[in-house]
Parts: sequence; C-alpha cells; structure tokens
Amino acid sequence: MIPSFQEMMLPLLEFLKEGNEHSIDEAEDYLAKVFKLTDEERHAFYRNSNQRILRNSLNWAITWLNKARLIDIIRYGHRQASNLKITQRGKEVLKEKPEKIDYEYLRRFNEFVEFMKTYGPKTNRKSAEDMNAKISDMTPEQLIEVKTNEINNVMREELMKKVTSSSSRFFEKLVLDLVVKMGYGGSFEDVVELLGKTGDEGVDGLIKEDILGLDKVYLQAKRWTTGTISRPEIQKFVGALHGKGAKKGIFITTSTFTKDALEYANSLKDMTLILIDGDKLVDYMLKYNVGTQVKNTIEIKKIDEDYFEEF
Repeated sequence: MIPSFQEMMLPLLEFLKEGNEHSIDEAEDYLAKVFKLTDEERHAFYRNSNQRILRNSLNWAITWLNKARLIDIIRYGHRQASNLKITQRGKEVLKEKPEKIDYEYLRRFNEFVEFMKTYGPKTNRKSAEDMNAKISDMTPEQLIEVKTNEINNVMREELMKKVTSSSSRFFEKLVLDLVVKMGYGGSFEDVVELLGKTGDEGVDGLIKEDILGLDKVYLQAKRWTTGTISRPEIQKFVGALHGKGAKKGIFITTSTFTKDALEYANSLKDMTLILIDGDKLVDYMLKYNVGTQVKNTIEIKKIDEDYFEEF
C-alpha cells in the first residue's frame, strides 16, 4: 500500500541522516524499498491525472519537512533537479528518536505553524487548526479527489432516481444520446435507426458504429425499477441478433444482470455482446455529461519554467 506523505516523513529524514545530498529519485527508490511497494504501486497515477501518487506524496513530505526547517532543498541552476539535505535541526530531531513525524509533531516549529496558516482554510486560527488536523494526512490533490468522489456518489444516486422515474420514451432518447456522446457515428440522426416499439419499458435500435454505416451494432435497453435481467432475457436478445445476422450487440438496463446472464454473455463465441447495468450506465452518463453538466472547474497551477528562462 502506498503510504501517506506523513508516513514518509520520518523514513525520509532517516535516509538523509548522514548529511550527504540525495536526489528526489534516490529518496523515492529508498522509500519504495522501506514500504515494500510493488512496481504497480510505484507507477500508480491519480485518476484523470498525469501525476504519480507516490511522487506527489513524496513531494508533499519534502515540502512539510522543508517548511519545518528539517531539510533543505538545494537547487542547481535553471531546470536542474533538486537535491535534498538534512539540516542541523533535522539531525537533532533524529537524536530524539521520535516514533513518527506528523502534523502534530511539526507544530512545535514556528516556521511550520506559519506555513500551515496559509495551507488551511481562511477562517479563524482555531478553526484552521481543527481543519488542518483532519486533513493533514492528505495531499491537496488527494483531498480534492476524495471530495470529488463524495460529490459524484451523491450525484450518482440522484441521477439514477431521475433515470428510473423518467418515461419510456424519454429513456429511449437518453440511451441514444449516450451512444452518440460515446462516439458512435456523427449526429443523433446519423447514428440511430429505431426499430422497436415505444411504451415497452425499453427500445431496440440499430447503431451505425461509424459515420458511414460500414459496421452496425444492435441495441436493447430496459428501464426496470425492480428485478434483475436474467439469462433468458439475454438469450432472447441474442436470438434476435442471430436472426439479423448481427455480430455485435449492447444490452443496457437500469437494473442489474444475474451471474448466469453475465456468464452466458461472456461465453458467446460468434458475437460480441456488451452488458451495461445501472451502475455502468450512470458512470457513462457522468463521464460523457448526459443529463449532467459541469458546475465548477478547479485549476491547479504550476510554475511555468519556460517563462523564467533567461535570455
């Protein structure tokens, strides 16, 4: 498991205890061995981000130790990698043999306290300290991801309620909007040819997989508020596909699929059948902004090194 940046601080300081300069890459290699991280953990990224979790956490461990004046960050020229070196204060801390170095420990240093005033919320000092104590084990990026997931989980529940309470005709439009947003064909009119009946809690449709209609995918959608989609329902759809000589199909439901239904779909040899249950449907609606819209956009700034490059 990837350690939190606070868990990294003591072993990082111990790595630097001899007083020699070390690169951040060397520090990362050392911590990976200490915490016995797998190659997958070392190269894990935040979702929808190009930041590695391990390096991001290490950078925040370095920042906190530096703000507490336990380590120095030594830079050599423009765009050169930074090296790390323990300070005299850092050596004195190690002599105390602390069990851990964390937020509470670092609060003994005035420089760190001043830094945390800007890190925390812009409220009174007591409120800021209380909030910092709660979030101090997370990097800002981790905190943003956690809170974004909380918002999305609430949104998922509300979205499913909207979908299941909609009319059959509206659900048809929703499903077709989704497949267009997912990149099938061009416009709504280019992509879909309705084949099924309305008012039957679902829709059968023909999707042109590409804008020229060179390949076709058959679609069935079931807006069910109770029960699960069992193997017989999937077999009926597969039978219809065989009747049309089709090789590809998508079955979408607001409900769930039974284990037998999933195993049957996976066992098909002569066609590709994709099953999308209610959870996946909501995931796709959020991802492709079907029935949702962006409320706020958060920009995270970084230094533009090109700007500071001297002539």
